[in-house]
Amino acid sequence: MALPLSADRIGPLTQDAVRIVGACKSYGSLKVLKDVDLAVHPGEVVCVIGPSGAGKSTLLRCVNRLERLDAGLVLIDGDPIGLVARGNHLRELPEARVAAQRARVGMVFQRFNLFPHMTVRDNITQAPVLVNKETKTAAIAEARRLLAQVGLAEKELAYPNELSGGQQQRVAIARALAMRPKIMLFDEPTSALDPELVGEVLAVMKGLSDTGMTMIVVTHEIGFAREVADTVVFMADGQIIEAGPPEAVLDEPRHERTRDFLARVL
Repeated sequence: MALPLSADRIGPLTQDAVRIVGACKSYGSLKVLKDVDLAVHPGEVVCVIGPSGAGKSTLLRCVNRLERLDAGLVLIDGDPIGLVARGNHLRELPEARVAAQRARVGMVFQRFNLFPHMTVRDNITQAPVLVNKETKTAAIAEARRLLAQVGLAEKELAYPNELSGGQQQRVAIARALAMRPKIMLFDEPTSALDPELVGEVLAVMKGLSDTGMTMIVVTHEIGFAREVADTVVFMADGQIIEAGPPEAVLDEPRHERTRDFLARVL
């Protein structure tokens, strides 16, 4: 397909960990993303908020090409995900190369998606051994380090059904980190948790942000966005309505749509 975007619109890429340009996505007649642009700098934490159906999760899934855009580009460190430029055209990459690109991007979902028949340790070490070709010894050592980081060192040999929802989500975070991603995506990671378990997951995420990890977080936790985000993005109807520092978007929103949303959730 022809390159859909001018170089002027894409702009300089070197300073961006993630650049989304002109992202469009539809399911049948339903337009879920409408020409969305977003830049995320290395080490930045971007929290995406907005009502259900705004396109937040779809946008996140397009970053690592779990969903394919109908138009537009997603670039990681300047490389288009799933595509390669050949002259004035873009060509699809083979799935093996897409998988290699995707390995740079860790993702944590609403549901934990742990393998129930595997121990916590095996859940964490499987992908590094099979995909990254790490030795089992090295993968286990890294799993233990990560479990200590998320406060679950003693759960190495437990099975998922022996853990609380918050513990399972912390294991899911450790599993994503075991692939040594450059960017972490979180798709409403606390929405499936009982309220008393939310704080333990958010604390791990805050600690991760303190290490300088680049993060895009779709969340309904406005307090977390206020405390941790460098940039808050408000989406509605498949578009970014406004974006800026938390104190601007959350305390002095410019758009009525943002004000109405915050009035309902705060």
